[in-house]
Amino acid sequence: TKPLSLSYVGHQSAVREQLLETSPPPAHALLSFFSCRALQTLVHLLKGNMGTGVLGLPLAVKNAGVLMGPLSLLVMGLVACHCMHILVRCAQRFCHRLNKPFMDYGDTVMHALGASPSVWLRNHAHWGRYTVSFLLVVTQLGFCCVYIVFLADNLKQVVEAVNSTAVSCHGNETALAMATMDSRLYMLAFLPGLALLVFIRNLRVLTVFSLLANISMLVSLVIITQYISQGIPDPSQLPLVASWKTYPLFFGTAIFSFESIGVVLPLENKMKDSRRFPAILSLGMSIITALYIGIGALGYLRFGDDIKASITLNLPNCWLYQSVKLLYVVGILCTYALQFYVPAEIMIPFAVARVSKCWALPVDLSIRLAMVCLTCILAILIPRLDLVLSLVGSVSSSALALIIPPLLEVATYYTEGMSPLTIAKDALISALGFVGFVVGTYQALGELIGSGDSPPSSNSTIFLQ
Repeated sequence: TKPLSLSYVGHQSAVREQLLETSPPPAHALLSFFSCRALQTLVHLLKGNMGTGVLGLPLAVKNAGVLMGPLSLLVMGLVACHCMHILVRCAQRFCHRLNKPFMDYGDTVMHALGASPSVWLRNHAHWGRYTVSFLLVVTQLGFCCVYIVFLADNLKQVVEAVNSTAVSCHGNETALAMATMDSRLYMLAFLPGLALLVFIRNLRVLTVFSLLANISMLVSLVIITQYISQGIPDPSQLPLVASWKTYPLFFGTAIFSFESIGVVLPLENKMKDSRRFPAILSLGMSIITALYIGIGALGYLRFGDDIKASITLNLPNCWLYQSVKLLYVVGILCTYALQFYVPAEIMIPFAVARVSKCWALPVDLSIRLAMVCLTCILAILIPRLDLVLSLVGSVSSSALALIIPPLLEVATYYTEGMSPLTIAKDALISALGFVGFVVGTYQALGELIGSGDSPPSSNSTIFLQ
């Protein structure tokens, strides 16, 4: 019997697209501008980019500079959008050439290698699919590690400040530092609940969690944006360009935030008129880039050098903003189960297909438990949210979003003739992505080793306004 896991990216992409489809239908007034499906596609694209990454962008801007950070986010948004367009064009080319209705990321890479002029690449084309699948699994599990660190940091701050939390957010001054419990103990405390969540194997049940997560994070993001837009101090003391040593950390966090390339092809496939998708993709990525620049710049301007790994950790110690943290905790808890579903459905069928039917359920649950324990252990080993964001972004997101798509375009169109300018452009993007991957990973690991066993600054429960 052919193992189900050989569907790899096709199933993964379909799952991610289904998990995005939990928003209500668009208002009737907007239908004159967009069709129902086109507007839903735009909403799903926006939802696919909203996660914990956006909360770490203010610190990323600090690592780049108050001028260099927003400009770099703009360039990175343009390049990421261009790479998504490359992926869509290549997939459409092979769909037309092979008379297939849909082509996922892994299949597109496999067929591109099969069409390359290199005999060795053609003979090993199937490894292209496996490579993309591996990177997608690493990315999704990396997201889960980020979520665990985020949950621990935010819940820790709420719990340890509960006795000193003010009712009013005006004139709130709290300089009381409580005895802190290590954030890694909070991570362990979340483990039983996360294990129960990942035991849910029904996708329809998980879509309920998706809707709850979307509502929680949307409300929280609106309140956060409202707060950081007020009372911005004089920014003249902030550096326009930060040290080059911290810029790789910016790269990793920024590319982590822009890594939504896995949902692009499933969304394009769901449109009745796929010719309109490039315009919707450009519009969606423009909105996302503007939002990222706004939150990143405003957050850094608002808090300056005191900005923490997640902007939620900088919010005042009053119940309104403590509730924002709790809302995000609920949203991330639900999102953890959704992100975990993807690598589970790639890896588990591969193992279940090799055991008898009576052992299928125990093997399934055992692998789920082992995977959630693995994400918790990795989070405990790297209990700094900023480093986890940068490391995951540098290691896997850079490959999926920046390195592979330009090489994919060369492999797809080289035999048909490409201009030297296009080849040079693709080589430049891939080279920059590879440099970001190497330097970003090196810098994040260096920061991690250099920090030793000292507790991260984001874990201190001291509130000053």
